[in-house]
Amino acid sequence: MPYLLDSNIFIQAKNEYYGFDICPGFWAWLEQQNQAGQVFSIDRVQAELIRYSDELSQWARDLGNGFFLPLDPPAIQAMTEVSRWVQAAPYREDAKRVFLSGADPFLIAYAKAHGHTVVSHEVYVEGERKRVKIPAVCHALDVPYVRTFSMLRQAGAKFVLSPG
Repeated sequence: MPYLLDSNIFIQAKNEYYGFDICPGFWAWLEQQNQAGQVFSIDRVQAELIRYSDELSQWARDLGNGFFLPLDPPAIQAMTEVSRWVQAAPYREDAKRVFLSGADPFLIAYAKAHGHTVVSHEVYVEGERKRVKIPAVCHALDVPYVRTFSMLRQAGAKFVLSPG
């Protein structure tokens, strides 16, 4: 099942354990898996990433639509279900507004419409009402969800040290 990555996957990887300068293999792996039809994101995530003037924004800009998929009619239709669930859920109104104004609901809708697994660093917290999180919505709508290291293990990723 293909993976659909949240913006926090890219941002945290760049800022911490998979910086472009210390682990270029991670970024190459993402591109290889994209070419193999296994790793993607959506255009709204790309828009979030290119707002900054850094190495990640340039990487995201260079990849284009083959990696960052545009929303299509099935995803837009699934967005109705995502929005309906969020509006009916017992979250604070400001939390609902913030969630629905970002890329996250569209990421979930695309995954639901196309049978992808969402990958995010967000963690499910039972009873959370101050912030709508990806895992809670995925859980409620039967959309598969994993964190980065689970995706890497499931996909058999290996980053091997090279001399130099």
